[in-house]
This record gives sequence, C-alpha cells and structure tokens, in this order.
Amino acid sequence: MAGARLKDVAEHAGVSIKTVSNVVRGNVRVAEHTRQRVLNAVEELDYRPNASARHLRTGRSGVIALAVPELVQPYFAELAAAVIEAARAHDVSVLIEDTGGDPAAELRVACGLSDPLVDGVLLSPQRLDQATLARRDRRVPLVLLGERDYEVPADHVLIDNVRAAHDATAHLLARGRRRVAAIGFQSDPHFTTSQQRARGYLEALEEAGTAHDPRLTPLVPAFTRTDGQAAMRALLALPEPPDAVFCFSDLLASGAVRAVYDAGRTVPGDVAVIGFDDIEETHFSVPSLSTVAPDKRQLARLAVDALLARTAGDPEAPHTTLHAAHRLVVRESTA
Repeated sequence: MAGARLKDVAEHAGVSIKTVSNVVRGNVRVAEHTRQRVLNAVEELDYRPNASARHLRTGRSGVIALAVPELVQPYFAELAAAVIEAARAHDVSVLIEDTGGDPAAELRVACGLSDPLVDGVLLSPQRLDQATLARRDRRVPLVLLGERDYEVPADHVLIDNVRAAHDATAHLLARGRRRVAAIGFQSDPHFTTSQQRARGYLEALEEAGTAHDPRLTPLVPAFTRTDGQAAMRALLALPEPPDAVFCFSDLLASGAVRAVYDAGRTVPGDVAVIGFDDIEETHFSVPSLSTVAPDKRQLARLAVDALLARTAGDPEAPHTTLHAAHRLVVRESTA
C-alpha cells in the first residue's frame, strides 16, 4: 500500500493506533505476540513513519542528535550506546553524528543544521572554540558533553577529570611506586581533557611530595594505542625509566603495555599501568587493566534528561553544569 498511514497499520493488525505507535517507537511494554503482529503489518503495508508530519503536529520529532569526535573510539561508541538506552526510556530516537573533531562540523551540529528535524543536540566538542560556539543559533537546544571549559548558554554534563586523574596517580603512589610517568600530555590548548588530567596528575605528585620530572611526561599527538606504545618506548629508554605509568586513556594504556612486553619487562612487576575510560577491552586484556571508570550510563541519563527538559520547558531558563560520578577500578595491571 503506497503511503500507508499509522491508522492503516492499526486496522491491518487489529490493534489501536497507540499500540502501533508504541511498537514503531520501540516501546518494550507491548506484548510480544502483539508486537509481532504489528511488525508483520508494517512490513506488509511497507509503512514508513513520517517524522515531518509528527514534527508539524506536535512541534517535536522525537529525535535528538548525538555528535562525537570519533565514533570508532571505544569510549565514544560505548557512550553512544548509553545515550541510546537513556533516550529509549523516553521513546526518543538518537541520530549519531561523527564530526571527526572538525570545528566546522561541530558548529554545524550545534546549530541543528545536520538534520532540521532534531529536537535538540548532545555535542562532545573537540576543537570548537568558545567564541564561535557562543555565536551559534540558539533555536536548537544544546547540551555539551565532556571536559571543555565553556561559558556559553548551554547545559553541560561532565565528570571531574582533575579529581579522577588525581585518584589514578595517587593509587600508583600508594602502591609504593616512585617514578610515576604520565602518557597523554598534549601541547594543543584545544585538548582540555589532556590539560585537566595533567593537572590532576601533577596535583597528586605535589600532594605526595614527589617532584615532577618533565622527562616522565612525553607529549603525544593523540590518544591512540600507537601513541601510547611510542611514548612508553621512549620512557623505557631513559637512564631511569618509570616504575609506573598513568595513561590518559585506555587506548594509550593498551599501547604502553605492549611496549613494556616488547622490551622484555612485565606489567605490573616492572611497570604498573593504569588507564582511563574503562572500555570493555580492559576487562579482557592480559593483564586486565586498572582504570578510571566514568559512569557512562549516568552521564548519558543526565545529558538526555537535561536536553529533553530543555526542549519541553523554557529555553531561556538558567543553564546548569551536571557532574557524573567516576570510580577507580583496580585490576591486575597495578595489583
């Protein structure tokens, strides 16, 4: 049936229009046999939900956008899954955008130009500067994710990166390690995540009365396994190599562990290693990786709830900064 409507599907399946709507939107509270009957009708009639019509009727499409720098990065993939789960609880769909960290792409998403029907945007910016973001068209509600320091009219959800990095470094010092290196320092001022984790690392050293040795904090271009491996190789080549390393991401830590083993040394025997993000592979690596675990589900819930509250309420209401929890997960790499 060309141009089948919700009403047509309901009549074909012998159910109410509300039931069809619940099934199409993924509402799990529909009985399985009813859901299957509706899905069969949807397929037979070749029904396609009309988001434009819904937008005109209600003022909202039931779709939000999530934009991240690199979806291929495990942390962002896991965060996206958590956002989809949180949105599903509100019968909302999520459009995923990969900006590649390009400031023009980030601004385009922030202005709602990637899809004119989205009700709002969750954005994890990497290079978008504050001045440019402040000039954006504010008709589309925006919630920022991540550690960038912005003073703009938008809600912001993040974890305390400084405290989290401090906790990871303090954990290594408490294990009796004395030459604690850090992999993740960057010179680019846009990478606030690196700056904040560096600050937490340095604060923990100072608190323990340990002097900072700049040779133990090599710069890296990005948070990848390859960069972690290269930085660890350089550290092991020092006359006095480190006995512990705090890596600003689990991918950096994975590369660092590989370099330690390539050098004929052991983790944690010769070098204790801790990462950041608690991505899934940390549970299964050998040794399993100690890490800082941001509460991704809480972060996602806070972000989705803040965005939906903004779309349903006063767009000019005071904006807030919300903090998700983090915890230290101790595994074999520092045991």
